Amino acid sequence: MAFNAFKDALFPKDNNGDVIDTENESYDTSDLAGSKSSTGAKMVLVEPRAYSESQQIADHLKRRNSVVVNLKRVTNDQARRIIDFLSGTLYAIGGELQRLGNGIYLCTPKNVNVEGRISDEESERKAKSKVEDEMDF
Repeated sequence: MAFNAFKDALFPKDNNGDVIDTENESYDTSDLAGSKSSTGAKMVLVEPRAYSESQQIADHLKRRNSVVVNLKRVTNDQARRIIDFLSGTLYAIGGELQRLGNGIYLCTPKNVNVEGRISDEESERKAKSKVEDEMDF
C-alpha cells in the first residue's frame, strides 16, 4: 500500500487520457482530446491550409491513426515545412511517409504496415522513355 502511495506521488494519474505501452514504447495521449476510440485505428484525411495545422496531424499520428495529407491548398514553402515537421514526428514514433501523388502523402504510425507502392505517372513516363531510348540504335 505504501508503494502505491509512493508511485502515485511520483506518477500522478491523469484521468483525461491514456498511456499506451507497446514493446518498450509509450505514447502519452493525455493531452489529446477525444483520444479514446472503441473501433481502433482510423484513417484520417487532412487538407491543411497553413503550417500551423501540422501539429494536429502529428496528434493524429500519436494516436496511432494513419493520415492522408493533401498539400495542394498550401504554398510550396509551407508544404515543405509541413513535410519536414511530419518527417520528424514519424521518425520519433517509428512511422513511415509515402508519397501517393503530386502533393498527397500517406503518413502511417509504426502499428500500420503498408504493402505495395503507388507509382507516379511522371516517373513511369521517364522510365518508359529511358527504355525506348535504349532500344533506339
